[in-house]
Order: sequence, then C-alpha cells, then structure tokens
Amino acid sequence: MSSPRFHKGFTLLELLIVMALIAILAGIVIAALNPARQFANARNSDRYAHLNTIMNAISANMAEHNGSFSCATAIPSTATDMGTGASQYNIGPCLVTNYLSSMPFDPSASGAHWTSVTDYDTGYDIVQGSDGRITVNAPAAENSVTISLTR
Repeated sequence: MSSPRFHKGFTLLELLIVMALIAILAGIVIAALNPARQFANARNSDRYAHLNTIMNAISANMAEHNGSFSCATAIPSTATDMGTGASQYNIGPCLVTNYLSSMPFDPSASGAHWTSVTDYDTGYDIVQGSDGRITVNAPAAENSVTISLTR
C-alpha cells in the first residue's frame, strides 16, 4: 500500500471568502468614485469654461466700444436664453467671428447646439441688471451647483 498523498491548493471555502472580500472592496471603490457624479462635475467644468468664454467675448466687445456692449438689441433685463429662437436673445452675431469662432453651448441641455449665427441655442442665460452689470448663468448645471458669472 502506498502512503496518502497531500494535495497542495486552496479549499472551496477559502476561494469563496476571497471572492466575497474582493466583491466588497470593489463595491466600496465604485461607490467612492461614483462615476455618474464625476461625469456631472466634468460637464459643470465645461459650463463654467463656456460662461467664462462668453463673458470674455462680451468684455472684449465692450472694451472696443468704450464700455458699452454693441449689439443690434440691448441685453435683456430678465434672464433670457441665448439663441436664435423667438423668445431668445440673439447674441451670436455680436460675438462670433470678431470675438469667438463659435458660440459655446451647454454639454447636456436639451436642444443646445451650434450650427451658425442663424441657428444656435446655447442653453445659457444672460441678463443685464439695473446697475449695468451683465450676468450669464447655466440653468442646467448638475449636482445642485449654481454656475453664474457677473461682470
């Protein structure tokens, strides 16, 4: 008779415990990273950059026209979406070509797009207060963040 041989390796129970620990750790890491929140924060960063670009173009227009914004129509005194629609403020022709190559638009707002100065919707609002200060904001900002610039 031969002597019993010992087999090296892991038992099924040991493998199940290790797999359970890996699953728990992976769940914690995924919850901590929260990819949906990270993507929303990235879109909010885009929105802030877009508003800054628009405000810089408005400031350049004003600097070129002795401190007054030069456009066919005055900036509205109530928050109005910038675009070419009937109820929108058409700021595109005042900024594009001279100060911008194209109008930036909200990365996830419904209907926001840029085709040309005759067909666009930024998804961003503009308003000029009674004190003359101009404010642009992103109403579709995510994660309960308010994104607004005033100059």
